[in-house]
Amino acid sequence: MKSLNMDPSVRVVLNTTEQDWEAAPAKGIWRKKLEREAAESGLTTSIVRYDPQSNFPAHSHPMGEEIFVLDGVFSDESGDFPAGSYLRNPPGSSHSPSSLNGCIIFVKLNQFSNEDSAQLKLDTSSMEWQPGLVEGLSVKPLHNFKYENVALVRWAPNTFFKPHIHFGGEEILVLDGVFADELGEYPAGTWIRSPHLSEHQPYSKQGCTILVKTGHLADRGFLKNRPA
Repeated sequence: MKSLNMDPSVRVVLNTTEQDWEAAPAKGIWRKKLEREAAESGLTTSIVRYDPQSNFPAHSHPMGEEIFVLDGVFSDESGDFPAGSYLRNPPGSSHSPSSLNGCIIFVKLNQFSNEDSAQLKLDTSSMEWQPGLVEGLSVKPLHNFKYENVALVRWAPNTFFKPHIHFGGEEILVLDGVFADELGEYPAGTWIRSPHLSEHQPYSKQGCTILVKTGHLADRGFLKNRPA
């Protein structure tokens, strides 16, 4: 398989609700590919669906794994994680994931710095919203490491943000509602990756919730030296 959306200098917008599910190597597990370095290795960003009573064989994460549970309950030997759970498994970690009743997750593989060793298991539904930078904006910070920041951001209806530049780029998954900027409108299920030093003026007329990561696209150089 050729690489997919691996040039971080290119803006990518995908409505994942319009993508077909593709079978993964493990029975009962399906995925929608967003960015991928190789067929079954390297940097990967995907939406993954576990059918009820499905499981994935034990495996390691040479450069880490980041998960947000979108629906159902995702499980591994460390616990059960319902929708809204945010998980970070650091470089060198391993597990045997499964789902008793089925689930859908947003997952990013092999994109950590070797120094980013935090292991997180956050139930975001129990976290308090914090005031954002403008009225109508609320935030749940999830993780930060050097230049990278991850958060849930909630936009009340008719909330507008000032124009700004993203040093290190920005990546968004729209969880509900409709997110927008001067380039278009993005309904729930849309994945947006904007390059280093990109600029926009986001807003939401209807209101929305997004999972957002910033600062991580400025330099993917550390990936060149990751373990095989």
